[in-house]
Amino acid sequence: MNASDLRIVFAGTPEFAAAHLQALIDAKLNIVAVYTQPDRPAGRGQKLAMSAVKQLALAHDLPVMQPERLRAAEDQDALAALKPDLLVVVAYGLILPQAVLDIPRLGCINSHASLLPRWRGAAPIQRAIEAGDSETGVTVMQMEAGLDTGPMLLKVSTPISSEDTGGSLHDRLAELGPPAVLQAINGLAAGTLQGEVQDDALATYAHKLNKQVSAIDWQRPARELDCLIRAFNPWPLAHAQLDGKPLKVWSAVPAEGQGAPGQVLACERDGLLVACGEGALRLTRLQLPGGKPLAFVDLYNARREQFAPGLLLGNGQ
Repeated sequence: MNASDLRIVFAGTPEFAAAHLQALIDAKLNIVAVYTQPDRPAGRGQKLAMSAVKQLALAHDLPVMQPERLRAAEDQDALAALKPDLLVVVAYGLILPQAVLDIPRLGCINSHASLLPRWRGAAPIQRAIEAGDSETGVTVMQMEAGLDTGPMLLKVSTPISSEDTGGSLHDRLAELGPPAVLQAINGLAAGTLQGEVQDDALATYAHKLNKQVSAIDWQRPARELDCLIRAFNPWPLAHAQLDGKPLKVWSAVPAEGQGAPGQVLACERDGLLVACGEGALRLTRLQLPGGKPLAFVDLYNARREQFAPGLLLGNGQ
């Protein structure tokens, strides 16, 4: 059987998933329905907003389904009525019960943004950078009831550079994942692809992100804080305290320097030098409350009175 003969249901929500859906559309595969999360309030006005996947699906006249969950019998019956051969899941945001996994003839596959079994869970891209990993990638796996525990079908890898951020790595993996999914679909259609069982002993868990995880603790070594700052750019953004108010740190580089953790050692054109528990960080792009992200030299020229050697920055809260 050819991939074009398969009846495919796609399930995903954010931009990372939309990149995969676009690849399936470009390959002219038979997408019989698209599942995505219900519209959610977004922005300052909290108006209901469509997911990136829904916007793309509607633009290509694909049927869109948005159940709150997939545990109700009527929702599972609606999926079964589509007679899917394969369910392709990418960052959908819902846990699929076994009854759903059993519906497609060839099962369900998932494009996961890590080299499994490392970084199972919700935030594998950011956690890989935060941990200082030297590489990551995308794993296409056959889904089962456990969280990212299924047999691995394909892997593609990429190095993590010392300049990578959560945003830049996300975009690179969004380019690597779709071709791997297409290759997996072709292999499953032809019956030539076999899964490799994961070694659970090597598994790590990528906990969901929130603003608390990106708080800067100046007692930590500069190299660890460098990874944290890059990992959580553009969200939830690393943050410290300046005069009791939040100071968002968009970028920094490790540097030489000693002092009390959080102490400003120098205010220079190339950044604000701050002592850490080990070494120092040169903060190069910052954002004050109500302001825009600015290169430190521009912020210093505008708000010179707020920055001076000896100033002590507080930990993020």
